[in-house]
Amino acid sequence: MKIYPIEAGNFKLDGGAMFGVVPKSIWNKTNPADANNLIDIAARCLLIEDGNRLLLIDTGMGDKQSEKFFSYYSLWGEDNLKKSLAKYGFHPDDITDVFMTHLHFDHCGGSINWNSDRTGYEVAFKNATFWTNENHWEWATRPNPREKASFLSENILPMQESGQLKFVNRPDTDFGFSTELGFDIFYVDGHTEKQMIPHIKYQDKTIVFCADLLATAGHLPIPYVMGYDTRPLLTMPEKTKFLNAAADNNYYLWLEHDAHNQIITVEHTEKGVRLKEVFRCEDILI
Repeated sequence: MKIYPIEAGNFKLDGGAMFGVVPKSIWNKTNPADANNLIDIAARCLLIEDGNRLLLIDTGMGDKQSEKFFSYYSLWGEDNLKKSLAKYGFHPDDITDVFMTHLHFDHCGGSINWNSDRTGYEVAFKNATFWTNENHWEWATRPNPREKASFLSENILPMQESGQLKFVNRPDTDFGFSTELGFDIFYVDGHTEKQMIPHIKYQDKTIVFCADLLATAGHLPIPYVMGYDTRPLLTMPEKTKFLNAAADNNYYLWLEHDAHNQIITVEHTEKGVRLKEVFRCEDILI
């Protein structure tokens, strides 16, 4: 097995929204804001090469939305999904599976492109199976008013219309092994219904793709919950359970949205679970 970091593009989000009720005087120390109160955000996806299988976890925003849409997110940097795949010698047509932690636009937008004459949409990975779970699919395709702006039909429905969509068989518990995908999944509901957090065995390590359960290293304290979460009081016990396991088992936490800290480990302290070490992807994926 080989694992590659796929940088799908950087953007900015409002720091207050990213930290909820936490005062700026506190979160600005770890996630400094610009003059517009925006903080740096990454879309760091993960590619697993295992035999003939090439599995991509999340796909970033993509590039098909309008100029007005992207103006809200202050895109920065030169990274994009296709360029990042090419860096390692891969093309979108090589991808066999796309696993989506959840269907918010900044996690799945790159899964769908305009068609050639821009009259409709087509999947960006024509040879891939797209994986979500049935509970989350129902949640995303019948969105509540709070999340409606994050679940864009053009990012979601073409997967089903192409015939390439499949659902992960979810266990009765919140943690279990996926025989379809070959890794453990932790199911969490605080951010959105049945977000999936993959735990990947790599050499002698467990790499956990944190998605929006832990957006950045600055979000380690349990009360530091994003304003975007639909059930913030549920996020806190989910984070507690997850971070205790991460500290106990020395998980390597892959931070999808942290533009400046790629992979971290954590440890137990008197103040709770806190940052232990920071790694670049190439330090771990040797």
